Order: sequence, then structure tokens, then C-alpha cells
Amino acid sequence: MSKVTKHSFELDRVRFPAAMIDKWSFLPILAFAYPTIVMPLIAFASPPANTLQSMIESHLENRIFWPAMAASSVVLVVRNRSRIGKLILPPHIICLLVYLAFAGASGLWALNRELSFIRFTQEVMILASVILPTMLAARTADVMGGVFLCFGFGLILNVLIGDHAGTGYGGYFMDKNASGQFAAIAFLLALHQVLYRGLRRALGMIVVVIACIVLYLTNSKTSIGFGFLAPLLAGFTLMTRKMMRISPAIVVFIIITLLVFFRNQVGWHVFNDTTFSARTLIWDFVTYEIGRRPLLGWGYQSFWLIGADSPAIFEAPGWVQTMPNAHNGYLDTVLEMGLVGLALLVIFIMTTLHAIGRVADRDPTRAWPMLSLAIFVIFHNLLETSWMRGYDFVWVMFALVAAETGRCWRQPTKVTHGSRPSTPSSPGLTRRPRNIDSHKNCPSERETQMSGPGNLRVRPHRHKQHAGRPRSVR
Repeated sequence: MSKVTKHSFELDRVRFPAAMIDKWSFLPILAFAYPTIVMPLIAFASPPANTLQSMIESHLENRIFWPAMAASSVVLVVRNRSRIGKLILPPHIICLLVYLAFAGASGLWALNRELSFIRFTQEVMILASVILPTMLAARTADVMGGVFLCFGFGLILNVLIGDHAGTGYGGYFMDKNASGQFAAIAFLLALHQVLYRGLRRALGMIVVVIACIVLYLTNSKTSIGFGFLAPLLAGFTLMTRKMMRISPAIVVFIIITLLVFFRNQVGWHVFNDTTFSARTLIWDFVTYEIGRRPLLGWGYQSFWLIGADSPAIFEAPGWVQTMPNAHNGYLDTVLEMGLVGLALLVIFIMTTLHAIGRVADRDPTRAWPMLSLAIFVIFHNLLETSWMRGYDFVWVMFALVAAETGRCWRQPTKVTHGSRPSTPSSPGLTRRPRNIDSHKNCPSERETQMSGPGNLRVRPHRHKQHAGRPRSVR
């Protein structure tokens, strides 16, 4: 092997570090492993009492785990203070902080101020464990890939030791809706892995097949419908942005508006039920309660499951009294934080979608899975509640998408490089030449591929022709 060829081989080897999950990405992965694997397994092995008091009180494990996670995040940030100076908060993260601050302020007029403050503190600790490490992670760290491994392992474990729950497969979650949400997110994460080569593609295909089977067995119509619809809508949205230069926020907003306007038709043709499994009865009651406090609401998480003084106990009709939420994240937001809280939530969602659009301009392959997950959460909240619910991994996934987008939203500085190998392309999207920023945190798709002999390529050396010294023609 010549020296030139050996040098090119070593350069390619440097591009792919063996450690892609560093100390920064480990905490977000652990933040998903706990609510999706550890806690459900504990409840599966030792089911808690199904009483109102047990649902109100926080478990001992949560009171230990999340403060430890938040403290670890703060210590990690303090020990790496130099990164804070280089970090510029993107607009959607600022909107999230404003939304979070208003949720904490709403505890001042909450029905149960103590519970509202406790739940808000838990929310802050969970978000700190996910957003801070993700945004400060090294550019070679593959946070989404690590989270995929967590969901893939949990999905296989769910199949091996799971059990049925009522009318659908609940797995160790003991609830078909939670199992369906978990399988749908695993499916979306696995689709991204299929775009890679080698072992990652094989693992992605295995998880895709298992997730589809579990989704079918759960009989969770919400997760099945939105799980398969989200990647298609994400691809359509990104192609629309490329052709018409329209922000993804506008496209998603138009689709959501049409779904709400034609709610009865969608319910009949998709679910064969215009009441959406009797959800409209809950929504009628919630709409009445919103009318009593329309502007500021009843306080953050201070309406459902707060004790005997909750209006849901002595005012709700029949079985609605036992509901933990309104089965609509947007109605629950208005119920708890009023129209002001809903406006802040919508602004946060819209700015996040717009930031994903900026990422798509440079790296559509990375933007497609993030937009798919975001669309799934946004649409899922039309029939379930997860916005600002600390222990709900659906909400935590959206927070992770926002943080991951925050690493990639800035326009990189143009630096001239040589030719680079091609990267996997998302369905229906044409890959553009991408500018490289030597100091950015956002990892490229090529950098996040699994290292190994298959990824080490030998590049032939190309001699450059010097200006003013033409080759001699023989």
C-alpha cells in the first residue's frame, strides 16, 4: 500500500469515532429507559392499588430517580461551562421556556397549589434531564440512535413477557393505549434506521416488523392510524416545502384545521364512530368547565386527580368522574392554563416545526424522522393527552425532538471541503449538497453511522493540476 493511499485510509478512519454515545447523550437515553421499561416492569411485577389516592401520590421510585437525573444534568453542565458560552438558544426552545414558566405561574391560582407545584417541579426535572444534555451533546453523539435502541429493546421485551389487556395487547404496560403509543414511536424511530447500511438497517427492519405486529395486536386505533400516517405526512410536508418554500408549520396547521373542521366525517370513515369511543361526552363536560375559567384556566395539572375537591368528582356525569384527563391534549391545556396557555403551546409547536424545516434545507434525511415524530405527537393529542405530562414518554419524545432540532437549526458557516461520500436519502426527497460547519453540534448522517470495517473506505489519491503549469501532451 502506497503512502498516499494509506494516508487517505487513515483520514476516513478518523471520521468515524467508535464511541457515538457519550456522557451527554447517555442521560436522555436513560430518561426514556426509565418510563418505558423500568417503571412498567415494576408495575407489571407488582401492580399498584387501583385507587384515587394511589393515582394522586407520586411513587417513591420517581421521587428518587428524577431528582438524581436533574442533579446529574446540572453537574454535567457546570463541569463543562465552556459549552454554555457557545450555546445560542433557538426560538422554539425559548418558547418552550416561556410556556413552562407560565405553567409554573398558574399554580398561584390552582385549586390544589401543593399538587400543582409538585407536578410542575417534576416536569422541570424531566425536561432538564432531556433538553440540557441533548443540546450540549458532542457533534458525533447519536442521541436518536441510542433512543431507538432503547425502544427496540423494550419492544422485544414487551413481546417476550407481555400479556393481553382487555380488548387489545397491552404487554407489560398492561394498557393497550400505552403499548400502542410505545410501538408507534418505535416504528417511527426504526424507519430512520432503515435508511442506513449494514447492521443499523438490519436492526431497523426487525423493529419495523415487530412494531407493526404489536400495533395490530394492541387494537389501538389512534396509535395505528397516526403511526402509519405520520411518516407519509412528514414526507409530503418536506416535499411541499422544497417545491413551494412553505414552512412545515403552515402545512401541518392547515391539515389539523381540516381534521377538526371535518371531525364527524373523519370519525365515521376512519373509526366508524362519530363519538370517538365516547370521547365527545368528556369533551362536552370539559368545554363547560373551560367556560367557567376561560382565560387562565384551573391551574397546571390542578383539575384531574387532585382529590375529592376536584370538579371532576362532583360535577362530571357518570363514568367521566373516573377519567385521568380529557383525552385531548389541547382541551386539557385550555382547561388547566386557559387560552393564554393554549396560545403559548401553539407558538411552541409552530416554531418547532419551522425549525425542523430549516434543518430540512440542509439535511432532509435527519429532518424526516424528527418531523414524523413531531407530527405523530401533535396529531395524537387530538384524541389523547400528553402535552406537558411529565411521565408521559410521548411528551418527552416531543421535547427530545425539539432539543435535537435545537442543535441543528442554525445556518452553518460555508467551508470548502473535498468530495464526500453519499448519505442515505429520505423517501421522495432529493439530496442537496450540504455545507459543513466545523464547530456545530448537529451531527451529520455520515458521522452517526455505526463504525466498523464496512465504513472504512480507501480513497484513491487525485493529483491536483497546478495553475499555470499545463500538462505536456505527448
